[in-house]
Amino acid sequence: MNRRRFLSAVAAGTAGLSRAMTAAQPQYDLLIMGGRVIDPSLRLDGVRDVAIRAGRIAAVEPAIGRDAASGAEIIDARGRLVVPGLIDIHTHVARVKDGPALCLADGVTGFIDAGSQGADRIEEPLAVARAAPQPCRVMVNIGRAGILPDGDTKDLARADVGAARAVITKHRDMLVGVKARLSREVCGANDIEVLRRAREIVAPFNLAVMIHMGQTSSPLSQIMDMLRPGDIVTHMFAPPPNGILDEQGRILPAVLAARRRGVWFDVGNGRVRHIRWDVVDRALAEGFWPDTISTDWTQEGRTSQVFDLPQCMSKFLEHMPLEQVIARATLNPSRVFDVFRDRGTLNVGAPADLAILELRQGTFEYVDNYEGKRTGRHRLFPSGTILGGRVVPSRV
Repeated sequence: MNRRRFLSAVAAGTAGLSRAMTAAQPQYDLLIMGGRVIDPSLRLDGVRDVAIRAGRIAAVEPAIGRDAASGAEIIDARGRLVVPGLIDIHTHVARVKDGPALCLADGVTGFIDAGSQGADRIEEPLAVARAAPQPCRVMVNIGRAGILPDGDTKDLARADVGAARAVITKHRDMLVGVKARLSREVCGANDIEVLRRAREIVAPFNLAVMIHMGQTSSPLSQIMDMLRPGDIVTHMFAPPPNGILDEQGRILPAVLAARRRGVWFDVGNGRVRHIRWDVVDRALAEGFWPDTISTDWTQEGRTSQVFDLPQCMSKFLEHMPLEQVIARATLNPSRVFDVFRDRGTLNVGAPADLAILELRQGTFEYVDNYEGKRTGRHRLFPSGTILGGRVVPSRV
């Protein structure tokens, strides 16, 4: 054999070996097979396989062959829902050391801690948020001492613009806005001034203000007029005084105007004075659906009224189509905060964050914050979580 033929043979052998090695490598790392995939961002609702490689969505197809799945970890999702990872924009997860892990096991792959602490102790929620496995950010409470039993800002000196601006400047990577709790038991008659100061704080940073509404001293219309595009109204189904309904049970014109100019309206389920069934019924009958469904998660709420985000979502299954409920915990919240802009979707190339849910039929009791009970025919249960392409251990 001459040199030319020898080199050709070597090259052919090397190419063959390379092809064999490539063929031996798994095409995907993880394959979720046979689930009902609901992704509002893709307008998709159907049985699909979802393939993941290198921490990202690689394919969403009706049937990905077993050959392509060779060597991949396989999850059999038949009979369950496969949706983008859930995003909860109103929690107090950072008040609990293992809060992020607890929520992650419930399918929550991103969250906002909404004002657990003010400027004086902001390092505490920031430390929890930075250590969390899933993406999360923090809103600083305008009351520099944080949530107080006697009211965050009844003493207006606590609504310290300079202190809040200083911590936002220092932690601009993690702080995404200001939380202003405006109920009378929190700020007394100071609601308008507290909100004015909140707007003053965020102005140089172009950040959002989240207001806790319901039972305010001032009319809600006056408060709505102060909100700007990108701001968030949480506890939207709080009852009077000064809720979103007028005396005839219709949505206030100022509330409708706020939504038209880009203000978000969020559920914020919580446990105390935030949601009452008659307000929910009337608002939804008026066609005023929430933009986002959130929990107002606390350690206490895990065993009372809130439980988890899938439970809070389930409360709206009798009022809204399933895919619209899912949109309010995936696609819609991904648009509220920049940190989640590439989440809330199963689009190819997106981070592989998913929630696997079980939709059960039966008789389920749901409770509002006023001990009002009602029965639903469906409930969502967390069944599995994928974060960055890796399976999260199920909760016990």
